[in-house]
Amino acid sequence: MRTEDVLAATATGLWRWDSGAGTVTLDAEAARLLELPAEAGVFREAAVRARFHPVDWNEIYGVVNLAVLEGTLAEARLRIVDDRGRVLRTVRSRSKPLPTGSEGYLLVGTLQEVAEPQPGTTGAHTPITGDWRRSREAFLLDAGRALAEARSTAEVLRVAASLSMPGFSPDGLAVFGVAGDRLTIIGHHGHTMGDEDPFTDMTLETDYPAAEVVRTGRAIYLPSPEEYHRRFPATWPLASRFGRRSWAFLPLIVSGRTMGAWMAGFRHPVSFSPDERSVLTTVARMLAQALARAGVAETERELSQGLQRSMMPSLGPDIPGMTVAARYVPTGGGLQVGGDWYDMIPLPNGRIALVIGDVQGHDVRAAGLMGQLRIALRAYASEGHRPDAVLSRASRFLSGLTDAYDDGEETGPRFATCLYAEADPETGTLDIARAGHPDPVVISADGTAVIRQTGGGLPLGVETDADYPTTQIVLETGETIMLCTDGLIETGGHDMATGWVRLRPVLEEQTGDLEKLADALVQAVHGPGSHYTTGPLVDRREDDIAVLLLRRESGTPRQAAPRRAALTVAQAEPERIAAARQQLRELLHDWSDPEQVDAAVLMISEMATNVLLHTDGDALVVAEATGERGKRRLRVDVADGSDELPHKRQPGEMASSGRGLVLMEMLADAWGVDPQGAGKSIWFELYEAEPVDAAGA
Repeated sequence: MRTEDVLAATATGLWRWDSGAGTVTLDAEAARLLELPAEAGVFREAAVRARFHPVDWNEIYGVVNLAVLEGTLAEARLRIVDDRGRVLRTVRSRSKPLPTGSEGYLLVGTLQEVAEPQPGTTGAHTPITGDWRRSREAFLLDAGRALAEARSTAEVLRVAASLSMPGFSPDGLAVFGVAGDRLTIIGHHGHTMGDEDPFTDMTLETDYPAAEVVRTGRAIYLPSPEEYHRRFPATWPLASRFGRRSWAFLPLIVSGRTMGAWMAGFRHPVSFSPDERSVLTTVARMLAQALARAGVAETERELSQGLQRSMMPSLGPDIPGMTVAARYVPTGGGLQVGGDWYDMIPLPNGRIALVIGDVQGHDVRAAGLMGQLRIALRAYASEGHRPDAVLSRASRFLSGLTDAYDDGEETGPRFATCLYAEADPETGTLDIARAGHPDPVVISADGTAVIRQTGGGLPLGVETDADYPTTQIVLETGETIMLCTDGLIETGGHDMATGWVRLRPVLEEQTGDLEKLADALVQAVHGPGSHYTTGPLVDRREDDIAVLLLRRESGTPRQAAPRRAALTVAQAEPERIAAARQQLRELLHDWSDPEQVDAAVLMISEMATNVLLHTDGDALVVAEATGERGKRRLRVDVADGSDELPHKRQPGEMASSGRGLVLMEMLADAWGVDPQGAGKSIWFELYEAEPVDAAGA
């Protein structure tokens, strides 16, 4: 005899429920037991669910979850009902939950008919005693986890509304709060809009169950309409119109204080047995704790957002001929305020100051110092001081401010990095002073992004008399400059070098709308699910982020605008030669022939070194790439103040100098020396060529 025949003879069927796919596979006997066509097949979950008593279907979720956690069988008694809700038979389910690797699970087991209740009886609710304890434990475990994860009052209410209590799920609930001597409605479920109106602004002295619960701190259980009418005749008419049969009102108590009441209403009679009261009491305690946590979190968020709104200014009026965009992303820890900021300040001379900075730390004190420093910078800028003077004064201000805070609880004075740029909208010039802050990035009209080396000094607050040299940059039509804090670059385990490699494609791909570019930069760091804003944000971050973008829009952008870089190499700063080499590589990052790039770097290094060795002045290095991609021309000029013209020599094998002009003659497509009245300029040109294929050479 086949196994299927044996199972059918004992009224036992097989089922396979895939919760992830939403399907149930039944053999013929299982289908018959569920009042479905008596043949094997795959059924939609909704079709099978319609055959179970709704209370039992809700209960089975708790039983399965507990079995998953304990690694045991899930057992439950389930009533099978017809289309009119009459109970036809009761089946016992025994199944093994198997994880599917996704959010759902797979139930594989049996369905067997049991003797109770008798067919034809009504579907009125009776507790299912066989699996009550296991269902209750599973339900409370799930409810506690869900309520603990809720982060706002609205989330807590949504979780409470979705709770399916084992054997006696309410069809409606309401959460009451207390404001002075009156009840308030925090939220409700199972009612239509406006149903709560008669219960709002009700005094605590009203003859209403929730008011009495708040006054006494004791739960009230009303198993029948008659009991409700007998105990609360004054407010019974308000409750009678909802057509419910039983009610439970429980106090919401936190730290010994009654903060409100919870009402659970049932359309079927509930006797409120000791087990049922125990479940309701436990849920009420968890609900009260969740509401209290949500209230604290919402208060902190409101305070955080208020701080951010007061500390992060808007970008102000439009700048003629220029477009500005900005983003601020706090760490998301604690009150979600930190030390990063940006600002845009109208100046007395008609120019605009752009400021971006980062105070050490991500706590409330960092935010407080940031706010004070920002105000000081605005004051110094509004007085008309040049960028270097603004930063010098700000450094003295911050040094004195952190000394005043040094009360023994701090590890030491705090410092801040800052970049201050004074922009002239008419000419596109920016005078930049930098205090330990990352260099700006300039994006040309054709999308090429280059880190622009600028002079800089120590972070603000480190020395009271620090100097901050000023560097001038000229934005051509269609060019954009990006100022950012190190959080944009270093988040995600990156350093300044690898972080720049990550951001560079974003800057070069997003050449259109400036707001979209700002969005793309933040998404590149935190992914498309990130929240970013010019105001408040709630999310966890490794470091604060501030980014400020300025684009010169006047006139018609030139799609093939020249790329240009300029740098002064002073006699006292020979290390700036390395910066010149790096800046040239950035300028030529997409040059077709890498060997030409190496040659250009070698020649610029040789030319700048010769100026430092053979003259008493500084070297001004200017590099410019023009033309269409693939057919570009690079011209590099190195100017100095000496009138002595270079001459070509024949260095020996062991000579340490004298190769500059020889190298240019060998490597450059063109070169020369131009007298300039007071001084001279040595230059060379390279014409972009396709790289030589070594395999085909």
